[in-house]
Amino acid sequence: MIADQLPLPHHRPFEDLQGLVLASAQAALGLHLLRAAGLMTGGTAGLALILAYGLGWNFSLTFFALNIPFFALAWQARGPVFCAKSLGSVTLVSVMAEALKPLLHLDWIHPGAAAVLFGVSAGVGLLGLFRHSGSLGGVSIVALILQDRYGIRAGLTQIVHDLLLFALALAVLPPANVAWSMLGALVLNGVIALNHRRDWYVAS
Repeated sequence: MIADQLPLPHHRPFEDLQGLVLASAQAALGLHLLRAAGLMTGGTAGLALILAYGLGWNFSLTFFALNIPFFALAWQARGPVFCAKSLGSVTLVSVMAEALKPLLHLDWIHPGAAAVLFGVSAGVGLLGLFRHSGSLGGVSIVALILQDRYGIRAGLTQIVHDLLLFALALAVLPPANVAWSMLGALVLNGVIALNHRRDWYVAS
């Protein structure tokens, strides 16, 4: 059997668990920095931030609730394992993002620094989730499905969605905050678009 016909190696349960926990921590840290600067992002996390800023809702609870309908889509499109891992990842990020508020208090952070650091941290976190067959729910699930079925890069799908969400954010946030938020989203989606390729990662 030649090399390119060999079956792909699979992550063992512990490797999946530690990968999902570490990736969720990366994503939660990025969101914490984003909130400290009063910025937002795309996806269900961005919508949850808009509702938190505009209506005073708890971000973590709102983020989790918004993702519930997408879990059914994840189950139908990619199976129970992907759905369970996505549910676990969203739960971890929701809990960690809430836990970081009293543990890592930031009085001030430049919005540009927050945007770039968020994009890098959350982008690396999402890559880790994708490589362990997880996601942060919402648009990322749809993006992965489109990539698997039609070859459309996951990062590109999220960019289109994010542009629509940022237009909505102008009703809640100052234009400067929305502009900095767009920088963070571009960094995040750039990290995903450049690095999330199945031919570069052989384990599943």
